[in-house]
Amino acid sequence: MKITQITTHHLSHTLEKPFESASMTFTSREHLLVEIHCDNGLIGWGECLGNRIVNDAFIKAMTPLLIGKNALDIEPIWLMLYHTFRDQGQRGATINAISGIDIALWDLAGKFHQCPTYQLMGGAFRTRIPAYATGGFRMIGEDRIESLINEVSGYKNQGFEAVKIKIGFGVDLDVASIKAVRQSLGPDIELMIDANHGYDHIDAARVANQVGDCNILWFEEPVVPEALSSYNKLRTTQPIPLAGGETWHSRWGINEALKQNTVDILQPDVCGVGGLSEAKKILTLCDVHGVRCVPHVWGTSIALAASLHFHAIIPPSPPSPGSASPRFEFDQTHNPFRSSIVTTPFTLDHGYLNVPNGHGLGINIIREELAKHAPQQ
Repeated sequence: MKITQITTHHLSHTLEKPFESASMTFTSREHLLVEIHCDNGLIGWGECLGNRIVNDAFIKAMTPLLIGKNALDIEPIWLMLYHTFRDQGQRGATINAISGIDIALWDLAGKFHQCPTYQLMGGAFRTRIPAYATGGFRMIGEDRIESLINEVSGYKNQGFEAVKIKIGFGVDLDVASIKAVRQSLGPDIELMIDANHGYDHIDAARVANQVGDCNILWFEEPVVPEALSSYNKLRTTQPIPLAGGETWHSRWGINEALKQNTVDILQPDVCGVGGLSEAKKILTLCDVHGVRCVPHVWGTSIALAASLHFHAIIPPSPPSPGSASPRFEFDQTHNPFRSSIVTTPFTLDHGYLNVPNGHGLGINIIREELAKHAPQQ
């Protein structure tokens, strides 16, 4: 099964209501998809995390090395690409591009063997994943706390049992926002906070210590990802479990972070950590270091599908019948690609998402929707 063609698809949608995290302003949704054709007619789909233009340049540079390769040689292809491009970066766009290619190859492998991708990766521990709503960004031009309460109340009404909100907009405002959200949700809905590395360790600790009575499940990316020593300090200066890792790419980047005792919860993203191949290896690192794995998810239905297959193979820890499944991050911000590009969109089912059980990733792409959302030249 030889690779004959690799095509990238750019998706772009201008937002009517822009929103902010602590680290960036979203005026549009931008994603890059990877399509790999083989000589037997099979097609695999992948997706890259991060800047679509930069990722596309790397994929185009990698394409000549892939034409003619056996698409089932997933591990040899991964290592060949990494070694060839490691001098251009051991994280960031290099690994984002490899991630999209790797996911597409796993999709192809499942289609070739006529089984779900998770089956080829060792089998599923679960095929229904409890979801949490990701949202709570700061809406530009709206009252922060009022808009936030309206938003999270909607998630509660939809049946979500866990919600994550964005912080990093100033200590006082964040503390007031968190307390207002906890009061609105009540005590039974799990609540997580994500600073998108908007603080140094001093102010992060100030926030966490002031909301320590709000039953926060985790404090995500309190500081910049490079500040491993700040993560380590925060584990002893505030009471909330720390989470991070969506930009600690590859087994090497994540191993170094875990060696320095940075987090209680690791959040690799399959579209950025190195694809499903690398994500599976990172599960071993989590096991060795005694860290929970609760993956980061952000993208289209391709990213959702690949992430669901990854969630399916995460071992229960501890390995007992009562071990809970890690929650699935289900982005609720406006994104037409999340549902429109596939024939069967992912929808919440009594608080859960179902892992696709078709061949490969188990999704069917609507090409007309890809063309519809292609950016204007």
